[in-house]
Amino acid sequence: MIFDLASILRPHILNLVPYSSARDEYTGKEGVFLDANENPYQSVNGQQWNRYPDPYQWAIKEKLAPIKGVRPSQIFLGNGSDEPIDLLVRATCTPREDNILIMPPTYGMYQVSADINDVPIIKVPLTPDFQIDTEKVLAAVTPKTKIIWICSPNNPSGNLVKREAILTILANFSGLVVVDEAYIDFAEVPESLELSGSLTASFTNELDNYPNLIVLQTFSKAWGLASLRLGMCFASEEIIRVLNKIKPPYNLSGATQAILLEALDFVEIKNQLVKEILAERERLAQELVVIPTVKHIYPSDANFLLVKFEKAKQLFDDLIEQKIIVRDRSKVTLCEDCLRITVGTSEENNVLLEALKILSK
Repeated sequence: MIFDLASILRPHILNLVPYSSARDEYTGKEGVFLDANENPYQSVNGQQWNRYPDPYQWAIKEKLAPIKGVRPSQIFLGNGSDEPIDLLVRATCTPREDNILIMPPTYGMYQVSADINDVPIIKVPLTPDFQIDTEKVLAAVTPKTKIIWICSPNNPSGNLVKREAILTILANFSGLVVVDEAYIDFAEVPESLELSGSLTASFTNELDNYPNLIVLQTFSKAWGLASLRLGMCFASEEIIRVLNKIKPPYNLSGATQAILLEALDFVEIKNQLVKEILAERERLAQELVVIPTVKHIYPSDANFLLVKFEKAKQLFDDLIEQKIIVRDRSKVTLCEDCLRITVGTSEENNVLLEALKILSK
């Protein structure tokens, strides 16, 4: 289908004149800066945070682009993935008129952002094995559907969504298709991609093939930078320009940018941490399966396991009493009696396993 971004955007967003910050008008690094009403001396703690940061984080994008196999102009950086999620809804959906489509169970912020912006939601549940029913999804789309949200690996189930299903939706929907890959670093490369020489399961390698594709990733999981609140959004240059136009002028602090710029030097450490987490995920699954109260462990391509237990809610409460905190997903669609367990350190996983063995007696 033909994708036309101008027809997807709300008219006032299309014609919006963005705020022009001091760093938009002069992008140089040297000079006598008397344009932004900053404190000219230093920060009160004696450090140099008195100047506004680069509003477009170009140093980071130049360093990140080759790591991700994209162009710097295809990157938007936000305050967590939640910022681009909200911006995309606001940019495209007229309240009470347009709608988005989600596939529960899925990440809750898609619905929260829609609810905040008074945008109706179409829900097409995943199949019992947490895959997309493409026929039902495409049949549910209306002329007012602006965004289809796909979480892969999915949260809370942990599995990769079948690539063919996502490609089918991309080819047959004229709106935006957002593939949220927060956990992609923990996913194995599908055999079909591996044969083609791909080193990643990410959809970033499809950006130039599908102008309606948007890919979200995060530094919160594999990179271990959750406290920084840093999300990545990859899309066409046209879409990135829209996000830059409507974001707050300085949405990432200078301190955040400095830490991230340094962290990008440690890709190999990130990869090693991922290997350790995957090894612990495998061990955790093997030891959980022999616990009597465990009824099913769902396959995972993420850094967590979705586990069906006998009396999950009671077990959740019992674990809380022992200061062991997991996530109760038992009221979520298709997740009855399920707890979501993040893979911890070896020591943390041992504490959990010992507690479960005792509580299952």
